[in-house]
Amino acid sequence: MNVKEFEKKEKSTAELTVVATPEEFDAAVQKAYIKNRGRINVPGFRKGKAPRRMIESIYGAGVFYEDAVEALAPDALDAGVKEKELEIVGRPSILDFNIGEDKSLTLKFRVSLYPQVNVAKYKGIAAPKMAVRVTKKDVDREIETVRQRNARIESVDREAKNGDIVNIDFEGFIDGTAFEGGKGEGHDLELGSGQFIPGFEDQLVGVKSGDEVDVNVTFPENYAPELASKAATFKVKVNEVKVKELPALDDEFAKDVSEFDTLEEYSASVKEELSERKREESQRAFEEVVMSRLTDSVEGDIPDDMVEEHLDSMVNNFRYNLSRQGMELEQYLSMMGMNVQSFRQEMRTTAEKQVKLDLAFEFIAKTEDFPVSDEDVEAEYKRLADEYRMGVDEVKRAVTVDSVKTGLKLEKAKKLVLDTAVAEKKEKKADKAEDKSDEE
Repeated sequence: MNVKEFEKKEKSTAELTVVATPEEFDAAVQKAYIKNRGRINVPGFRKGKAPRRMIESIYGAGVFYEDAVEALAPDALDAGVKEKELEIVGRPSILDFNIGEDKSLTLKFRVSLYPQVNVAKYKGIAAPKMAVRVTKKDVDREIETVRQRNARIESVDREAKNGDIVNIDFEGFIDGTAFEGGKGEGHDLELGSGQFIPGFEDQLVGVKSGDEVDVNVTFPENYAPELASKAATFKVKVNEVKVKELPALDDEFAKDVSEFDTLEEYSASVKEELSERKREESQRAFEEVVMSRLTDSVEGDIPDDMVEEHLDSMVNNFRYNLSRQGMELEQYLSMMGMNVQSFRQEMRTTAEKQVKLDLAFEFIAKTEDFPVSDEDVEAEYKRLADEYRMGVDEVKRAVTVDSVKTGLKLEKAKKLVLDTAVAEKKEKKADKAEDKSDEE
């Protein structure tokens, strides 16, 4: 086999034309004959025993050509790729084939080439970074959340007020007919929480344990289509009225919910935890912008096949994670009003960015020529073994040294980008306002 033509096209694709000799094609036809002869009936011959020439004379000379082309195509493609020293990605396709008068076979393939990219800038990328600021109001909100979680719920014999919890049985009716999903029993509802549709909770203010009341509401326009804008009556039975007893904000509270002896120490700890959380959030947001700007600086044509391959991987990973929860991908997508095609389209932008990011790291690693020592490789094998709970020797059998070195170089490339990135300080206006209010 030899390459007849090679022509590069747009978006890192190319057309590769390979010619197989008459002898190579005839050998492929012979294989196709052996594969199919058992399925062909020829009068006077037992099934599978008819000579190839007899079958071709009855069904035509090209009876085995399609299978022969399919069988020969992978070898022809491999020969062409090797001869032209190509690095291809994705799934090559056959654009055309032709059988010459001499019974040679000419195959034209469409291939996607591994893209050659350039990264205009990868050191000193500037990106905004939110200043970390924790105000007294932030700390108070966090402590109040903990306080609410530690509230005692006690039954009271009085009329319900906003903030109280009523335990209710209810059933909803539209035009006198009960509707699906409108019934509940033993439901705890905090009045004023906005859990139920507008107007429902307001009409329960003032009820007492044992009361039975009708609650009349109209469903919002943006509700489920079968209920939107419709008037409904809920028959409600009040089982119990309960009140939240919040713990006092004192040293005893601090001892109960933390390792500290005083409220002052606990508050200081909460502030430090919030500061650390905000620092992490700020760093993650900063890194996301840096990586986004890195992908924007990638210059080069990315073949669609490369993006599709990454999309396949993303969808398969999502499918696997759903299966571990006992759900099929199609079932999940149906619930979300989507199908696999629309899901892939929604994820396509993310896949494109990730492919560009991977190519950027490869470019940087190649440009910087990061050294990787034997100690680095051994340490990475140990890390992988710990992560996957395997023996080091077992990991070594599964992952080649070259793969480990490549991975380490890509990590070094990412680290270089982040270590040299420039943070542009940015403050939230709301934080400034809160600081002002704190000072007042």
